[in-house]
Amino acid sequence: MACMENRPTGRIERVGPLVRRVLAPNPSPFTFTGTQTYIVGDGEVAVIDPGPAIEAHVAAILAALGSERIAAIVCTHTHRDHSPATRPLKAATGAPIVGCASLDIADEGPRADDSFDAEYRPNRVLADGETVAGPGWTLEAVATPGHTSNHLCFALAEDRALFSGDHVMGWSTTVVAPPDGDMTDYMASLDRLRGRDDRIYYPAHGPTIEDPQGHLARLIDHRRGRERQILGELDRGEGRIPAMVERLYSDVDPRLHPAAQRSVLAHLIDLQARGQVRRLGEAWSLA
Repeated sequence: MACMENRPTGRIERVGPLVRRVLAPNPSPFTFTGTQTYIVGDGEVAVIDPGPAIEAHVAAILAALGSERIAAIVCTHTHRDHSPATRPLKAATGAPIVGCASLDIADEGPRADDSFDAEYRPNRVLADGETVAGPGWTLEAVATPGHTSNHLCFALAEDRALFSGDHVMGWSTTVVAPPDGDMTDYMASLDRLRGRDDRIYYPAHGPTIEDPQGHLARLIDHRRGRERQILGELDRGEGRIPAMVERLYSDVDPRLHPAAQRSVLAHLIDLQARGQVRRLGEAWSLA
């Protein structure tokens, strides 16, 4: 994972002919320098992933826009670093909230509900392939479940650009945390993006990705490599997830180890579905 870097928050940056960016002041081991809010278009715009409900960040978005009109507040998914600012932004502008569905998971498994924004209420949910548009820009929803079940990317047709949310990040691999995160879906979503011809990705965290196909190939190779490592741990008789993470993620910030445990679990669930491993209570073994 990349080390943290200093970047100014609250400053508008032009990163493409139709795209501006504002960084939220919420850096962390999970968000890198913070959540990047994107503004698409000029005059009448879309705001993608408005971020956490931090007053200074919402004020920075509004100040950056001045007299421009927000036609749509767009969300890729409902983690708390992405969607809570939809509410104060809508209250200030009257703009509709569109994009991903709200997330209401009925399950009995362990989860970290505080990572999800339970108050998110879209005015319009976009299904795969549906669009929202304004003068000179069109955003098409591209369903990419895996990081979360409701994750959408958004393709900007006029610039062959993709707003990749947390599905493809510019600084790190994506956390896939069951029960909502699903490794089978995540890998299928990566494969789906490989079939597209987007020329550039604008991720919610980390630098712009100017070689999407190469980046996707590296992400897939990394996941398949991690899968082989997990199978190797099982082959040598280690079936406990915490012990696997301690060995396999020894070079990763220990604060991220709980999330790494969830990703290892996601790999194991995927391998179980493919008949390669089996669960034995709290431990796992080769099938």
